[in-house]
Amino acid sequence: MDITIHNSKKKVTVSDATFDVSFNEPLVHQLVVSYMSAARAGTVAQKNRASVSGGGAKPWRQKGTGRARAGTIRSPIWRSGGVTFAASPRDYTKKLNKKMYRVGMRSLISELIRQQRLILIEELGVAEAKTKVMIAKLEELGVSNALILTDGLDSAVYLAARNIPHIQVMDIAVVDPLSLVRQEHVVIDKAALKKLEERLS
Repeated sequence: MDITIHNSKKKVTVSDATFDVSFNEPLVHQLVVSYMSAARAGTVAQKNRASVSGGGAKPWRQKGTGRARAGTIRSPIWRSGGVTFAASPRDYTKKLNKKMYRVGMRSLISELIRQQRLILIEELGVAEAKTKVMIAKLEELGVSNALILTDGLDSAVYLAARNIPHIQVMDIAVVDPLSLVRQEHVVIDKAALKKLEERLS
């Protein structure tokens, strides 16, 4: 299939197997959930009665003291005792096969193209790292909420765009499904598109 470069008659030929795939909504949902789950820290930790130090000896004899029977000073009802339902470190990662990931990403990119939310440009070069320069570029493209994908992170592009609300700049090597679905448009240059095709083929 061919993708037309924005404001140009030039076209870029790309693989149908990568950029013309039917939309698989359950798989794309699984992709996004897997990515968000992997970002969770899961580092919360508390000590239960088995983890608290001490408490090896019975505090007092079972009978005859007039006090309630007790087997350990580390009981949850004691001061400095263990937590009853202690939170423990947890791995929230959801396994996703590499093949499923590639198929899901192809499906997502293909749907962006069908919805005309993917804008292909020759290259997004800015003369200087100025916000007003980037705003002018985005106005030319007709976008105000976009993910900009480049082949290699250009510091001038990043600095020019970082203070603009709803605009995110990302290297194509680290693109993720959540960033693709979060923004209204995806602006990608020719070099990044070819790199994406290699990665997903």
